[in-house]
Amino acid sequence: MEVKKDLFYTKDHEWLKVDGEEAYIGLCDYAQEHLGEIVYVELPDEDDEFEAGDSVAAIESTKAASDLFAPVAGTVVEVNEELEDAPEMLNEKPYDAWICKIKMENADDVNELMSAADYEKFLQEEA
Repeated sequence: MEVKKDLFYTKDHEWLKVDGEEAYIGLCDYAQEHLGEIVYVELPDEDDEFEAGDSVAAIESTKAASDLFAPVAGTVVEVNEELEDAPEMLNEKPYDAWICKIKMENADDVNELMSAADYEKFLQEEA
């Protein structure tokens, strides 16, 4: 199971890649593996505003439907429209197939997230 070193992680198995005041949000390898074949992604709209912990997107797989939660508060500035036609990208390359890009409300919110090392330890405890 892959965990990228330069990302932040949540206990709900989302990843966050910070790029200045903006950040990409995606689904971790662990989550896509447990969901099975992803068949649909309901993306947020640009300019949608979220608080940390709010549902940002819905992901449906052959096994289950689940929400993707915002790791930090912010406003959606871009969505990955490729996922509408190719949701399986989340299975194939979960760390390249970001779901949305947000402008963070407060960059310090990332301090509440797990580092890669912390996330790896969290995964071991869940096993």
